[in-house]
Amino acid sequence: MEKIVIYQVFTRLFGNNKTSCVHNGSIEENGVGKMADFTLKALEQIKSLGATHIWYTGLIEHATQTDYTSFGIEKDHPAVVKGKAGSPYAIKDYYDIDPDLATSVPNRMKEFENLVQRTHRAGLKFVIDFVPNHVARQYNSDSAPEGVKNLGEDDNRDCAFSNQNNFYYIPGTQLNAQFDLKDYIEFPARATGNDNFSAYPGINDWYETVKLNYGVDYAGGRVNHFDPIPDTWNKMLHILLFWAGKKVDAFRCDMAEMVPVDFWHWAIPQVKEQYPHVIFIAEVYNPAEYRNYLHYGHFDYLYDKVGLYDTLKAVTNDWISAQNITFSWQQVEGIRNNMLNFLENHDEQRLASKFFAGNPLKGKAPLLVSALMYTNPMMVYFGQEFGEPGMDAEGFSGEDGRTTIFDYWSVDTIRRWRNNGKFDNKQLTADELSLQSYYAKVLNICNSSEAVREGEFYDLMYVNPQLQRQYAFVRHTENETLLIVANFAAHDAEVSIHVPQHLFEYYQIEESTSNDWMDLLTGDSVKASFTSAEATKLNVPAWGGCVLRMKEQKKTKCKKSKA
Repeated sequence: MEKIVIYQVFTRLFGNNKTSCVHNGSIEENGVGKMADFTLKALEQIKSLGATHIWYTGLIEHATQTDYTSFGIEKDHPAVVKGKAGSPYAIKDYYDIDPDLATSVPNRMKEFENLVQRTHRAGLKFVIDFVPNHVARQYNSDSAPEGVKNLGEDDNRDCAFSNQNNFYYIPGTQLNAQFDLKDYIEFPARATGNDNFSAYPGINDWYETVKLNYGVDYAGGRVNHFDPIPDTWNKMLHILLFWAGKKVDAFRCDMAEMVPVDFWHWAIPQVKEQYPHVIFIAEVYNPAEYRNYLHYGHFDYLYDKVGLYDTLKAVTNDWISAQNITFSWQQVEGIRNNMLNFLENHDEQRLASKFFAGNPLKGKAPLLVSALMYTNPMMVYFGQEFGEPGMDAEGFSGEDGRTTIFDYWSVDTIRRWRNNGKFDNKQLTADELSLQSYYAKVLNICNSSEAVREGEFYDLMYVNPQLQRQYAFVRHTENETLLIVANFAAHDAEVSIHVPQHLFEYYQIEESTSNDWMDLLTGDSVKASFTSAEATKLNVPAWGGCVLRMKEQKKTKCKKSKA
């Protein structure tokens, strides 16, 4: 059994060596990273961090302001492209690779296939985006397999809705956005990707995209028309099977809850029938729909954003007590192991940015909790392990605490870590190396520890109401017990952890007033009691924690409680 640890990387930024980028600069001015930059050495470095999977964000061809007409790729109108590079979620051709990422544009698919092979050689599994809800306004597949028709090619554009149309139309109306579209013409107008069913999207809408039609008549009262099978369903299933056939291991499904769960119920089993190893991860933000998308929709994992992520952010900033972490996991009881944990991704503000914690060291305690609580997947975002602040004003993105997904740019910490592919750590600071080491220790524990990889979780907070800036829990298997304490405070904490008798009865562990422990983060031996009669006293470092493994796990002879 493996605990999934995903390393998310924004592909076009990873290998860019440009040391000084121009605000809103072109590809010629600012440069761009390539798939070839993910050498075997680079991938081995990522694996050594503790990763089991790598999510290459932005691989599929999307709309861009860069001109590739000399390679037979149609030019996109700049009025409906966000940023010089364009959004990777405005897909232009579901069957092609982004030409930015190829050293030889005509050979871009072969370079992708080589990347898949290198990734697997490095012992990593390959994660790719699937963007099912919307496409670029000027979608045009010039790489689709023979016989596959373009999205919208056979649509009846005089009909606002038909379950055999791929798009939603506003018949007889030209697209007239609430901003200058210059000379871009779209007639009839189509609904915008964020469920704007008018011809007048605003600047804050996903105006660069059009929404795909999965057979839901929104204007007609959100009535489902799934019989016969909508044409979009068949087209999107074909796309999933196409990429699964390229030996990818997982799909991260963008805004999956904006697509009817009935489609996933229908499509995912068909993919898994041919490719049973492929996993599906859903970006879903509505807790009321979690179980529906897991149980009926057949997803393997869902984002835990509005629960654990939001809670950890608030605890890290001392807005709420660490006691609230208990409430967050209770909301997903029964599906905890199906939730994907993270502290950063391309949508969220960097932990080290002024918009989140302002200090990368403050991420050490929430990392312990996020990574070690359950057997579920954990994800980190490239540069997080070095404290990348994401405070550049790159262009379209602006200074928002996020690493841009719209602009050609270079990520300082990643560029220095790579050091032109040498990965010799010569350009990293002592603080950055120390933080990276901490991340590597925590993330490698995810699979080196049996208790974390496959054990049970026991929350100690209900018997420790005095803990407000610390969070304590136990992970346990028959062979291993861990006591984990995360300290969100800016100072070392002398804590007294009460352990209930129920834990010893339930796990059949013998109590001891003098127990030998090993701290997996430091390698230090720790002497501490582990009994219900007296508190376990520990010194927990500031903005960090301890992961104590019982050196000798003695069993009781009592029967396991059913409580």
